[in-house]
Amino acid sequence: MKSKSVHLLLGGLAAALLAAQLAYADPTLLEVRAVMHRDFHARGQAVMSRVDQDDVQYLCTITRDKPPAHRVKEMEAAQLAMIRYPADGNYIGDWKRGAKIASSGKGMTWKEKPGQNRGGGCYNCHQLSPKQESYGTIGPSLKHYAKVRPGIEGQKYVYGKIYDSKAFNLCTQMPRFGTSHSLTEQDIKDVTAYLLDPASPVNQ
Repeated sequence: MKSKSVHLLLGGLAAALLAAQLAYADPTLLEVRAVMHRDFHARGQAVMSRVDQDDVQYLCTITRDKPPAHRVKEMEAAQLAMIRYPADGNYIGDWKRGAKIASSGKGMTWKEKPGQNRGGGCYNCHQLSPKQESYGTIGPSLKHYAKVRPGIEGQKYVYGKIYDSKAFNLCTQMPRFGTSHSLTEQDIKDVTAYLLDPASPVNQ
């Protein structure tokens, strides 16, 4: 009788543990999407399409940022084809204006007009200047970046990386500022100048 009670107790504990695991299981993508669409509402320029993943984001999510190599190659090539390089072949703008864009986290909120207060928020993930005291570390330090990416090829790379970062690293957390229309061509030129101009604080 005692043995039977023990077995019943153990069975009950196992059932409770299984129920707890199911209760705390990761939600499915459909469940996440349903919650997002339930709790977020379109307002101004903040439209509902922002909460939906495109093909690249979906692939990186379901593979936990480790998609098959052949899919990475295909999708990076497709992203690269989306980059619109300047027609004049000039990738460099005004580094002083670029510094303001890189240090601003404003723009694209529901209470702002489209195109108003465009900011890159680069400081959230990168150290930009050697004298910068507060910065994020999700991305690499960019201090003295002109030494890392010299010449015209460096300028083209930086412009392209800002325009569509996923063309160079498919599952990067870096935003695609050009393809998302977060920044204009001139904005991207200015941020490129901020990172590469010898006179910029980044390279001091």
